[in-house]
Amino acid sequence: MAATATPAAPADPVADRAAILAMQGEYTVGFAFDETVLLAPGYTRAEPQRSGGDEIVVVVEDTPTRVVLQHLLLDVKSGHVTKHWRQDWEYEAPRRWEFTSDQTWRQRDLPADQVAGTWTQCVYEVSDAPRYCGTGRWTHANGISTWTSDPGFRPLPRREHTRRSDYNAMGAVNRHTIVPGGWTHEQDNTKAIRDADGNVTGAIARETGFNDYRRTDAIDFAPAYAYWAATRDYWARVRARWAQRLADPAGVHLKTKVDGMALIIPLFQQAQTVQDGGSVSDAEIDAVFAEWVAPAAR
Repeated sequence: MAATATPAAPADPVADRAAILAMQGEYTVGFAFDETVLLAPGYTRAEPQRSGGDEIVVVVEDTPTRVVLQHLLLDVKSGHVTKHWRQDWEYEAPRRWEFTSDQTWRQRDLPADQVAGTWTQCVYEVSDAPRYCGTGRWTHANGISTWTSDPGFRPLPRREHTRRSDYNAMGAVNRHTIVPGGWTHEQDNTKAIRDADGNVTGAIARETGFNDYRRTDAIDFAPAYAYWAATRDYWARVRARWAQRLADPAGVHLKTKVDGMALIIPLFQQAQTVQDGGSVSDAEIDAVFAEWVAPAAR
């Protein structure tokens, strides 16, 4: 007798949004990455990577169909704060941008029958430049809230691009789960090689990633909150410029190297000026974008 598929539970956007908002807070974070399956002849498995940090996740925007969360990393010893990555969540998003080729992202419409009941998560670099989007449903079976994305591509992560040149894109499925005492971010990654048109021509290894966000009350995150209070209006202006460019049907191309530092440094310097009580004009922000961000070639 053939097995019958279990029907998916009805979408519950209220519960979904509550799970997304549960990721806000104060955390000690552990990052673990392990290459598993080796896919290229003669390839030698890389050493496991372990790192960590302390960060807060704050709510930037919250509506019934859209939630924006900003991560802020604190160096406890020095008190230095780094604006970290950002995650935007949209319910039943009709389109999303995708990493299509080196330093290039383009908009793609999503079929209506495939987005019903889903949330699209888009992740952004420390400069608010795009990295990747994924679409999937939240499930809440047995009281456990988990979101799993569809497969997608993103640029090399910062932990890799400074020392690797044997692959140029990361294929990934991402999973977020709300757990007692925090939340987790699992990654099922494939280190891939793509040509100039974004076609996959090879792969070298699969990798598992596990980011563990553990709530803490043992750290004074006051410097991180102070940084965000001083600079959030500036970063809102930066986000608006990115949103305008990412909505362009032509797409966006970054003229920086893969590390993005040519763009990150001037934006962080402008944020520092604002934090110190100075002002940054729209023209100064626009000048940075004019130098390093362009429409993608059609």
